[in-house]
Amino acid sequence: MTPEEKAAFYDQLRQGQKFFKFSLPSRKESGQYVQSLIDFMFPSSSDCECRFTSDGVEMDKAFGKLTERLECLLKPISPLLRRSVEETIQAFHRCLPDIYTMLLEDAQAITDNDPASTGIEEVVGIYPGFMAIATYRIAHALANLEVPFLPRMFSEYAHSLTGIEIHPHAKIGRHFFIDHGTGIVIGETAEIGNNVKIYQGVTLGATAVSKSLASTKRHPTIEDNVVIYANAIILGGETVIGHDTIVGGNAWITKSVAPYSQVYQRSVTEIRTHQPA
Repeated sequence: MTPEEKAAFYDQLRQGQKFFKFSLPSRKESGQYVQSLIDFMFPSSSDCECRFTSDGVEMDKAFGKLTERLECLLKPISPLLRRSVEETIQAFHRCLPDIYTMLLEDAQAITDNDPASTGIEEVVGIYPGFMAIATYRIAHALANLEVPFLPRMFSEYAHSLTGIEIHPHAKIGRHFFIDHGTGIVIGETAEIGNNVKIYQGVTLGATAVSKSLASTKRHPTIEDNVVIYANAIILGGETVIGHDTIVGGNAWITKSVAPYSQVYQRSVTEIRTHQPA
């Protein structure tokens, strides 16, 4: 660039900045915070800084650092909060015991249902499905407190690591099991009951993506005890998959399914033999 071209480009950038009314929290620090919070609750790895003595002093010190980091993340968006930063943090912290309990149930569901699992330690320290679920439950609590932007930043951090995309506003019950996980998409208005199992490539999506539908229920409801196998696609806000249903791999569903159903995509596999030349 010539000096004149560079000056014109800089002026173009300055003009563009008028569209941004405030700064967002740091992407990097958002990811570091949610990872540190998961490590705080589940210090299963030797590189975690959160292994505690029984007197609780180290635990309180680590929790204080987490609180300071969350405060830093919330300050840029404080004008958009329904509560003060301090009140938001306190409300979120009151959610943590329930989040921890649900995550223990999720981890147990994974290790109970995956024959390859050697135990909860492996699940919480290694499994991408647990990482995605843990991040979702943290992000969902903040979304319920009407915190803007930050919950999505958390979920996109997990998405980038695991290939699993769970919108923070989705509603997911207890004992949730994700196996393998890569390519799973769970939309904003999806509702998932208890004891549900989902495999890789599953989409719980919408039949239309018009902006005018933003305030409507666009994603399906999955009732209790449903199993959804790999690459199944379930679409539509009025679509309900009844409890205790099995959805086979590659199924395409846009209508409700009664409880205790088995849904399979028909396919034909041909095997031919040939004689060697």
